[in-house]
Amino acid sequence: MNLDELRTALTDLDGQLVELVARRQALSAQVAAVKRATGLGTRDFGREREVILRGRNAAAKLGVSPDLAESLLRQLIKSSLATQEQARVAAQAHGSGKRALVIGGRGKMGGWFAEFLASQGFRVAIADPMGGLPGFDTVADWRSDPLDFDLIVLATPLSATTPLLEFLAQRAPRGLIFDLGSLKTPLRAGLDALVKAGCRVTSLHPMFGPDTELLSGRHVIFIDLGDKAALQEAQELFAPTMAERVVMGLDEHDRLIAYVLGLSHALNIAFFTALADSGEAAPRLAKMSSTTFDSQLDVASRVAAESPDLYFEIQNLNEYGGESLLALQQAVERLVATVKAGNAAEFTAIMNRGRAYLDVRAAARAD
Repeated sequence: MNLDELRTALTDLDGQLVELVARRQALSAQVAAVKRATGLGTRDFGREREVILRGRNAAAKLGVSPDLAESLLRQLIKSSLATQEQARVAAQAHGSGKRALVIGGRGKMGGWFAEFLASQGFRVAIADPMGGLPGFDTVADWRSDPLDFDLIVLATPLSATTPLLEFLAQRAPRGLIFDLGSLKTPLRAGLDALVKAGCRVTSLHPMFGPDTELLSGRHVIFIDLGDKAALQEAQELFAPTMAERVVMGLDEHDRLIAYVLGLSHALNIAFFTALADSGEAAPRLAKMSSTTFDSQLDVASRVAAESPDLYFEIQNLNEYGGESLLALQQAVERLVATVKAGNAAEFTAIMNRGRAYLDVRAAARAD
């Protein structure tokens, strides 16, 4: 065959591959139905391991890279799990016959929650200065609305959320109320006002972005504000998913978030700031590549693309944020001093201490 004929053959084969993927997803939907009927969980790690090992062995016999086969199968498994998870969420229909209001529903996470609640059978209304979303009810002025909702979600900027919580406390609606803030200490006054007003309230922090489809391996943090029934009701929204549900107190949350978000954001901001201030032109560095640099650059690029306002709030509004920034500063100063002094033993000690810490963390996650 000539080049054009070869390319045509490849195009046909690509189409067949996509058709096979579609057939696999259809089978996954049937698997989800059987699992629900028999009470089996969505994820079966033993089955996943079996599929991957069989794929690697088959690839090796065919002269195909086993790593490539594993990568493809992992993507297919992830897609299958997402299909099954979404089917389970819809089938359990926790929100059937109930109404939900998402304040700030035009935002990215507000939109994600609107879709998530709708998939559970909620009739979802959007309240946002930017208007509504296709397929959802719209509440033009929620402040004057009767607020006769079973669930009210605040997906609003941190700086705006406390006044909204305090306003809701004055209205004392009957439904469950929770926010989605990535920090909780700045919301303390508003959350306390709701508690004192006798409202059913908790607070959530979804530890994932709005592009997330599969919640397996993701965490949702629930803040215990003293209302066990409200806390349980909020957790039940995620019961059909494979998300890890973690309950903690408000202050504990922000102490940990100072490291989980504050430190990781600051590290990447410092990384791309150092590059920008280095005097090395970006096109010159683009010709250089290393495994570590490319990986770090990939993460830093995603951080740089995020909202500066949100990331500033995470650094500035956390009552415990200074601790992680100081830890980062001290770590850099220690590293600089060690290198300047030519102290190889201290450098090794730094590396070994970090490795030991990371090993313990990995073991804790495996448990």
